[in-house]
Formats: sequence, C-alpha cells, structure tokens
Amino acid sequence: MRVGDRIVALDGNKVTDPAEVSRLVASRRAGESISVSLARGGRPVTAAVTLARRPSGDDILRMDLVGAFAPAWTNVTPLSGAPASLDKLRGQVVLVDFWATWCGPCRMLAPKLSALKDRYGAQGLNVVGITTDPAEKAAVFAERNQMRYGVVVDKEGDTSRAYGISSLPTMLLIDKRGVVREVMVGFDPGGDARLESLIKSLLAEPASQAAAAGR
Repeated sequence: MRVGDRIVALDGNKVTDPAEVSRLVASRRAGESISVSLARGGRPVTAAVTLARRPSGDDILRMDLVGAFAPAWTNVTPLSGAPASLDKLRGQVVLVDFWATWCGPCRMLAPKLSALKDRYGAQGLNVVGITTDPAEKAAVFAERNQMRYGVVVDKEGDTSRAYGISSLPTMLLIDKRGVVREVMVGFDPGGDARLESLIKSLLAEPASQAAAAGR
C-alpha cells in the first residue's frame, strides 16, 4: 500500500470506516490471504495480502524507531554535565537508557552501562540515562549506583512519550548521524556480548555510512 491509498473492500465486502476493516481482518487467521480493493488516485487497485500475527508492543516500538532519526528530547533537565539535547551528540554513538529508581532491572543494568562508557567513551560512545523521576531522587540514585554517565530528567514525560516508552528499562542505540539502529526492551543478562558488538560496529562506521544505513 502507498500513502493516500483508501481501502474500499476486503474479499468483496465493501468497507467505509476503519472499524469495519478491523472486524473483517480479525475474523481471519494469521497465514490466510485476503483480497484488498483500494482506491489509488481515482484508480481501482486490487492486491492479495497474507495476514500475519499482530506484533507485540515491543516489536511495534522497534518498527517505529529503528531506521528513523531519534526524536528530539523536549522539556528535559540535564544533571551534572549531561547533554541537554540529542543534537549536541551528533558524531558520537549514543546509548540511551530509559530507567527509573524503582526499577530493579535498571539497577542491575547501571554498572554495565558505566563499564561500557568507561571502555568505549574515548572512542566516541556516549551513554545517557533518561528518567521521569524527580531530579534530586535521580541524582541520589545515580551516585549510589555509580552511574558514570549523564543523567537527564524527563519530569513531565514528554520525551518518554515521544519515544513510545512503556517498559523499563528500554535502551536505544543511536548512530553518529542520530539514526536509531537498535531498540532493546527489558534486561537481558545474556545480551551483553551482542550489545557490545553492536557498539563496536557503530563506532567503526564513518558518518557517511551511518547516514546511508538510516535511509
């Protein structure tokens, strides 16, 4: 389908609103094929579509973000020298971690992120933790858990909503051009090697290659 296409019928059944489309599709099973009649620029177009299972929320988040430029941070307060905006980090590989002080897996992840910053910071990796917790509470937590990377407070949740964050921790790996290259939801103790490999790969990319990957 293309932007501007309008669905007019499914398997010969005329449809006039999105609810009818949802109802007819929901009556079929994943793997089945359905005939879709479209109006495209005044011309009728018919296509056969094979239905797939509805993606999980995490998969939808990846579909929305990976390959696109990371949304700008809005209404945030940086703590102790952290960057105030994503634009200031262009040219660096950025690992953004959405976290909270009450999140047990976030507490386990913090020392791993500090270690990555220590290991690859000089090569161009920047790690930033974004939280909706109050600034004072976040600062105390960061000190107690030896978070040796920047912390940004998203008190009103504007930036978290812009990224579609619904689970914590959620990490995004952003390349030198500002393009999201990977999204990792939750804490996976077995995922350390893969994350480090991705970071090394992005650090080795020239900015021009990063731009091509984001198209």
